[in-house]
Amino acid sequence: MTVDGKMVSNPATPISESEVVHLENTPIAMPGARYFMLNKPGGVVSATKDSDHPTAIDLIDEPRPEQLQIAGRLDIDATGLLLITDDGQWNHQITSPRSDCRKTYKVGLSEPLDLVLIRKFHEGIWLEGEKRRCLPADLEVLDDYTAMLIISEGKYHQVKRMFAAVGNHVHSLQRLTIGEIALDPDLAPGSYRPLTRPEIESIRH
Repeated sequence: MTVDGKMVSNPATPISESEVVHLENTPIAMPGARYFMLNKPGGVVSATKDSDHPTAIDLIDEPRPEQLQIAGRLDIDATGLLLITDDGQWNHQITSPRSDCRKTYKVGLSEPLDLVLIRKFHEGIWLEGEKRRCLPADLEVLDDYTAMLIISEGKYHQVKRMFAAVGNHVHSLQRLTIGEIALDPDLAPGSYRPLTRPEIESIRH
């Protein structure tokens, strides 16, 4: 094997992305970062390993699954859009509190919805144990028991806690968008596909 034209025999030799590697005079391309969209079904945990439940990574049939990480988790009973990558910086752009990466959820509630909640959510909901209100959220009431909610944070169990704070209970939760990336309607639950280049770049911008 040669690296930038120099013979290398030690397999532990570090190689940078800018160096050119040949094996028996054949160039070897460095593996690029990977980006996937998964339609997460219920009962699957957003984790790389779990001894009691199937994980989102278990559903990704790709080489080197141990290098993949989840960009923005979903509760075990929640469904919908889950992004998976091995690009840590791209992941951080989604999950960082400073990123303002908006996420859209379709929410099913146990109690009837009051239109006054639209104003309350826009003003910011107080969550138990938090020192500050949630950032303003956009709530659209679809019918008495169904709403669309757009938030730009990722607090622990945030959607469920927001509705619990106003006396309601979330019984179904589906994530539809992360930033400009929307769940592909052709993806069946448990299926995944690579992200397109525009989808990947939409997070960077």
